[in-house]
Amino acid sequence: MKDQTILVVEDDQKIRHLLRNVLEGEGARVIEAETAAEVMQVIGDTPLNLITLDLHLGADNGVDIAQQIRAVSQVPIIMVTGKDDVIDRVVGLEVGADDYITKPFHIREVIARVRSVLRRTGAPAPTPDADAAPSSAHFCFDGMTAYPDRLELIDRDSSPCELTSGDFKLLNVFLNRPKRVLSRDQLMDLTGGIEWSPLDRTIDNQVARLRKKIERDPSKPQLIKTVRGIGYTFASDVKVVQSPPVSAKSA
Repeated sequence: MKDQTILVVEDDQKIRHLLRNVLEGEGARVIEAETAAEVMQVIGDTPLNLITLDLHLGADNGVDIAQQIRAVSQVPIIMVTGKDDVIDRVVGLEVGADDYITKPFHIREVIARVRSVLRRTGAPAPTPDADAAPSSAHFCFDGMTAYPDRLELIDRDSSPCELTSGDFKLLNVFLNRPKRVLSRDQLMDLTGGIEWSPLDRTIDNQVARLRKKIERDPSKPQLIKTVRGIGYTFASDVKVVQSPPVSAKSA
C-alpha cells in the first residue's frame, strides 16, 4: 500500500478521518472528497490507485458516482455500505465496484480489503505467470476478442465490452488456462487476492459479474462453468493470436 494514492469519498467527517489515518498508517497518500463534484475533480487532476466510496452521501448517490467514475476511469473502487444495504451492494458491484466494506468495519478488514484489491488490480505488479501468453498476444473466444496489453474486450457486435480491471484480470486467468479446472484458492492466488476461506464469496461474486458481461445467457453459463465443490473452468475454445511484429522501417 506504500506510495499508493487513495481517494476517500465520505461525508461523515469522523469516518473519513478514521479511514485517512488507517490508510496513511500503511504508507498510502490519501485525498478526501465529500461530493460527486469533488470526486470528478480529483479524478481529472490526480492519478489514483484506489477509491473508497460511501454509497450514502446525503444529496449524492454513491451508485451514481460509481457510474460516473466508470464512464471515465477504471480505477479500483471499494464501496462502503451499511450492514443491511444488500441491494445497494449488489447494484454497486454490477456497475463496476471491485469490493465492499460493511459498516461498522474493523480496521484490519479495511487494510486487508484495500491490499487485496490493490493486488488484484495491479499494484504491486504480480509475479510473472509461467502459463500466461506473451503480452503482445490477444485471445479470440466465442465471437469475442480480448487484448490483455490494453485491458480491452471486444464484444460479438464489435463494440467495446466494459470490464473493471478486476473483471479483466479474472478473465485473463481463464483465457490463459482454458478447459482446466481451477479451484477458488488458485483463482484468488492467480488474480492476486488474499488467501481464500470457505466463507469468502469474493471469487464467486467476481465470476457472477463476469458471466453477466461475457455469457450469451448468464442464467445458463456456457463459458465459465461451475465445477461443484472445487471451483470453475473456462469451457470455451480459446485461440491465442500473436500480434504482428512492429515494422523496423521508419515512418
